[in-house]
Amino acid sequence: MKTSYRKEDVELLLKDITGLVAPQPTQEREKLIQSGRHYCEMLPVEYTPSPAYMHAYEEALELFAGPSAQAVGLLADKIIQQKGPDTVLVSLARAGIPAGILLKRYLKWRYRVTLPHYSISIIRGRGIDQNAMHYLLERYAPGKLLFVDGWIGKGAILKELKKSVAAFPGVSADIAVLADPANVTRLCGTHEDILIPSACLNCTVSGLISRTFLRDDIIGASDFHGAVYYGELKENDLSYPFIHAIEKHFTAQNTQAPSTACADGWKEVMGIASTFGISNIHLIKPGIGETTRVLLRRVPWRILVNETEKGSPALRHIFKLAEEKQVPVQYYPMQNYKCCGLIKQMADT
Repeated sequence: MKTSYRKEDVELLLKDITGLVAPQPTQEREKLIQSGRHYCEMLPVEYTPSPAYMHAYEEALELFAGPSAQAVGLLADKIIQQKGPDTVLVSLARAGIPAGILLKRYLKWRYRVTLPHYSISIIRGRGIDQNAMHYLLERYAPGKLLFVDGWIGKGAILKELKKSVAAFPGVSADIAVLADPANVTRLCGTHEDILIPSACLNCTVSGLISRTFLRDDIIGASDFHGAVYYGELKENDLSYPFIHAIEKHFTAQNTQAPSTACADGWKEVMGIASTFGISNIHLIKPGIGETTRVLLRRVPWRILVNETEKGSPALRHIFKLAEEKQVPVQYYPMQNYKCCGLIKQMADT
């Protein structure tokens, strides 16, 4: 799979489907998804950031590179302590790739170990890429694999991961993430709903690759799941500037911020569903990272912002996107999350 990332940082176990799939507009995709078409069978048109939004991203990167680096360091320390120095990092494409690269670089910087790092696809409702798993298990012991993602929203992908790895004896469903406001994994940099700045952009901060794709007419039985390489966006690629901005803040003195998250983020999501009369739980996307993705590539209905976060610089890019897309923002009390994106039910339009 072609990417703007260097092979020494990550090896993508993906099939390059560039030119084989035409991206579809957001409204069209959303209607198809809600009528039963699986999201993995389509690709979105990549959002082109406005100058104002890029300014918000750059501001977010400046403000939150430090906390993100702390999360990387704390998570790396836990990986060494709990999994050992011969772990194989397996990031979940696409959001997990920058997190995996940062972990690999931190572990080399602090512990002088060079861990293998691969990236594979997992798709809600379709499971993990079986061919990619077989590829890894031909090369490494099952207990050495550690899955990595950027953050956890309500935990849907973790549930998918647990179902998928049951078919692979000895493979742990543990997942390492920089931020886990849902309180569902012990391997995290923080349980706070912090802004990981890579959430603010799509392919231009993720090695110029698309989200992963799976459809029988394109992906054969022996193929890895697919992705597109957006070479035409090369001049706008910020993948390494993002990595370097976080690396500058690496420190061996990592301190854990006290968590304010409640026991179970899923329960909070169910409460939101009840309050707003939402029957499909997949239309609720809690946390900064997931809310950003709703605004970038779904059709938002409204954005909920925690009452305690009025004027928070962590949410400046959220407010900017909501303004550009004319999406209402409502203040709402939440314990685990700073914000939550609610996707429009297309049957209502």
